[in-house]
Formats: sequence, C-alpha cells, structure tokens
Amino acid sequence: MSMQTDGSHEKSTALIETRSLSRKVGDRTLVDNVSVSIAQGEILAITGPSGAGKSSFLRLINRLDEPSSGLVLVCGQDYTEIGPSVLRKRVGMVMQAANLFPGSVKQNLLFGPTQHRETVTDGQIDALLSQVGLTGYENHDVTTLSGGEAQRVSFARTLANMPDVLLLDEPTSALDEDTARGIERLVVDIAAERKMACLIVTHNVAQAARIAPRTMYLVNGKVTALGPTKEVLDAYEPH
Repeated sequence: MSMQTDGSHEKSTALIETRSLSRKVGDRTLVDNVSVSIAQGEILAITGPSGAGKSSFLRLINRLDEPSSGLVLVCGQDYTEIGPSVLRKRVGMVMQAANLFPGSVKQNLLFGPTQHRETVTDGQIDALLSQVGLTGYENHDVTTLSGGEAQRVSFARTLANMPDVLLLDEPTSALDEDTARGIERLVVDIAAERKMACLIVTHNVAQAARIAPRTMYLVNGKVTALGPTKEVLDAYEPH
C-alpha cells in the first residue's frame, strides 16, 4: 500500500524541501528519490523499519553526508550555494546523544554564535535556558547534568544559532518515558513559537502520533507513505 498527499499546500512557505534526493554508497541505495517539503511551524515525523534510511535522509539535509543526486532547498535556495558553516547554523541538528562540550552550560550555548562572531547577552542565555526548562543552569558543569538535562542543553545550544530548521535524530531514545515526554513538549512548543520546520526521526510510533501532524514512512530508502500521521501509522504499523 502506498499513499502520498499533495504537498502544494505548504510549498509557498516551505522552509526545507527535497526534490528527488538520493544517496548511494557503492551498490547500496540508502536514500532513494525522496521529495518532501516542510512548512514553517510544521513537525514531520520520519519513521519506518530499521535500516530504512531514516537517519541517512536526515544527514543529507545539512550536508553531513552528500547526496548522489537531487536537490535540497532551504527557504527556496539550493543549499549547495550556502557555505557549510552557515548552512548548519540555519539547519540545526540534535542527535540521540547530547555530545556537550566540556565546561559549563553557558559555554556550550555561546559556542555556536562565537563561531559566527555573534554576541549573546546574559539575558539571551537566561531566555534560552528558560525556554528549555533549565532556568539558573548557566554555570552548571555539564558533567553534573542528568541525561534529560543534557539533552535540553543540546536543544538550547542548537537554538542559540537561531535556526530556520531543526533536525532531530531519535532525540529521546536514550531517555526514560517521563523525560522523553518533556522533550516532546519542548519540540512542539519550540516549533510553534519559533515557526521552525522540524523533522524528527523516531522509531517510536506513539511519539510520532503525539507530536507530528504528518509522517513520512521509509522502506529501503523509498517513501512508501507521506500523509497524516494517523493514516500512515494505521496502514503501516501492526496493532
């Protein structure tokens, strides 16, 4: 069974769009002719079986890997025309592991803007930490943080760059259920408040149903379904 919805409703405001995006490594096709667009404030879940190409697709979006063919457009601009450091500022990524830098929470938040010679005030640091539910944590050493706190700092560090697009690769898979639900609420709030486009890779179909109005289902690198989350999951996931 295959379902695709007409994506024309969001093309005019698409922050990120792929057109026939593919990646081959040797004789293996990891991502196969994927076309999708994500609008301002939209959360798109990317799911499917293990080895389906979900993380491989996400890595193409900010050029951690290079596509073999196809296009990625950021706010309508071919991303090959954007320098890699600027691209990764505009297209932020949060991984499964927080991977924080040694030092304080504040030092982690300042890192990205400093690379772009931008100034972040103490007030802006306070606002970022408030947004991710960590008010007063600026001077905490990252080694003292819990897993959930570290993941929230990872979100804040990415948000400090003021991205247009947020990529999330299994951001809650290492967290307990309560902490994961807190991260989910954070994603929903951030997408709505900042009007970002969010793409979340998740193996947790219940999570996709909770936070993403649309879901893209991949099998062997191909899009087998793209549409309303409930319809996609009802068709492709066992009950």
